[in-house]
Amino acid sequence: MASLLGLHGRSLDVYRLIVSQPGWGVAEIAGDLGMTGPEVRACLDELAELSMLYSGGTAAAPVALPPGIALAALLHRRELEIQAQQTQLAAARALAAELAVAYSSNCGHRGNIGLERLDDVVAVRSRLAELATLAKHELLSFMPGGGQSEDALNASRPLDEHSLAAGVRIRTLYLDSVRNDRATMEYARWLSGLGGEIRTIPSLPVRLLIVDGTQALLPVDPENSRAGAVVVHAPGVLAALVSLFESYWERARPLGAVESAEAGEPTAQELELLRLLETGSTDEVAARRLGVSLRTVRRMMAEIMSKLGARSRFEAGLLAARCGWL
Repeated sequence: MASLLGLHGRSLDVYRLIVSQPGWGVAEIAGDLGMTGPEVRACLDELAELSMLYSGGTAAAPVALPPGIALAALLHRRELEIQAQQTQLAAARALAAELAVAYSSNCGHRGNIGLERLDDVVAVRSRLAELATLAKHELLSFMPGGGQSEDALNASRPLDEHSLAAGVRIRTLYLDSVRNDRATMEYARWLSGLGGEIRTIPSLPVRLLIVDGTQALLPVDPENSRAGAVVVHAPGVLAALVSLFESYWERARPLGAVESAEAGEPTAQELELLRLLETGSTDEVAARRLGVSLRTVRRMMAEIMSKLGARSRFEAGLLAARCGWL
């Protein structure tokens, strides 16, 4: 457990003993814990670096300091590391799903392709309506691209209303940026009022609809909706897509929740922008992934630099890593 906080070996035991036996020196601590003098001193050095104790020198007895501030910083760092690992895992799952679709598309003549190709927008919309009508248990969807068009919202309204009336559970993930889009937010609140579950997240990998865990609709080209789509039936690919959805759902923010970032701390959207830029995305690509304008991306970057006190993007990257943001 100590290693989860960045402590190693017997350091936590040493700290507890210093708290319970103030005034003890290295010799007493070593004797009580069955450690050597150098081992105790190594633990004291580690605790001092973490601001958990004060050591006035080899002769003075170490003094325990309140662990709250040091442990709070350690926990925050671990939370950021876990969040980064979750993001990497989700990206790996998305890549696995994409490769599975690509493999099936190009090797379908070998049998068991497990998918159906839709070549134009009309066919995609027709199949979407059919899948929504056929749903018996649950509809899961990713809705990237920011604010949705009036046509798309109007087309979805009767389908969602029918599904909810039939007892189908609807869970939808939008981008955080839709919170600034009046039409999409009105629709999301309407859907939530009927029993739909809505959450938002800074970015999404691809547009996606999963029906009852047995069929999923994905675009052929995530950057070009007019290129058509595929309906996936293969159980292995569906299992990966459902897992991908759940990983994003767990990290997303409910529609009614208000993000509370402390002064000087980055918002979830700003952190996602930093990650996108860190991995080589241009401002234009980052804007598409976040569902915002290019101007908004540049304004967000200026705010990040202001929070960090950076004079350039390069310096902002260094400071963000030093602060544990990256």
